[in-house]
Amino acid sequence: MTKILQNMQVKYSPTLIANILIFFTMIAWGTSFISTKIVIAEVPPFTIAFIRLAITSCILWPIFRKYEPTTHLNKAGTRRFAITGLLGITIYFCFENIGIKLTTASNASLITSVTPILSITLNMLFCKARLSLCELLGVLLGIGGSYLTITANGALDTASNHFLGNIFVIGSMISWSFYTIFSKKQQSNNSDLAIVTYQTLFGTLFLFPFAVTEYQQWHLFSFSALLQIIYLAGVCSAACYFLYIYALKILDVTLTTIYLNLVPITGVITGYLVLDERILPSQLLGGTMILSAILIANLDKLLKFFRH
Repeated sequence: MTKILQNMQVKYSPTLIANILIFFTMIAWGTSFISTKIVIAEVPPFTIAFIRLAITSCILWPIFRKYEPTTHLNKAGTRRFAITGLLGITIYFCFENIGIKLTTASNASLITSVTPILSITLNMLFCKARLSLCELLGVLLGIGGSYLTITANGALDTASNHFLGNIFVIGSMISWSFYTIFSKKQQSNNSDLAIVTYQTLFGTLFLFPFAVTEYQQWHLFSFSALLQIIYLAGVCSAACYFLYIYALKILDVTLTTIYLNLVPITGVITGYLVLDERILPSQLLGGTMILSAILIANLDKLLKFFRH
């Protein structure tokens, strides 16, 4: 896959390719909330995460060994990948799956809108990043759009049966924000494929003890649930994690995390179509504002691209 992307860069702008790939990634991740909600009716949350990431590991490892047979981990690399695997895989999926079980798929996807605020703040604190005027305007507009999609006419769903789920989803977003920052720092010494593969392996390893605690709930699940898990593993994890890391290398953290706002848009739409969950006019307006934020934040890079 790395060679394919390199060949595409010869013909097209790397920035354009990265924007297209990150767009596809966010659409896929938006649908993952619905797939998880469907599967979680049959399979407990930690077990879903473990099976999903175990399949992902089985996909990534042979590909990694084929294209990078001489790559090996040292002690420092092992520690770094263990930390990012814990943050972006283990903690993230444990919190997210529990949250999706307790709240609606649409509500869970909408809460992901807080991620850009968290990631950009952490990037400024830990990486001393500075925002351009276009990026700042994009972030502010994205925050406004996120507020409309989260609050649903000014009132976030904090009913007793959903509130705890919302808290877990927010926890998963905090973990993801730290994962994004630390993964960015790993790219100077590691290939995209190595990063995704080792993170997934460590994350899956750490998930196993959590899955074992649910052994009393283990039973055979339907073929439909299996197909959903394969989609989550092959597309939403194996392919999309690689594309996310690749785009993170080309785009900065600000632009990449603003794209995460596409996740709630996709989640709300697919939640309505598949699960018959309600969409409010304010949420549609918020989605429009978020799309506009992405364009504004990319304005500098888009102008440079068209000038060339």
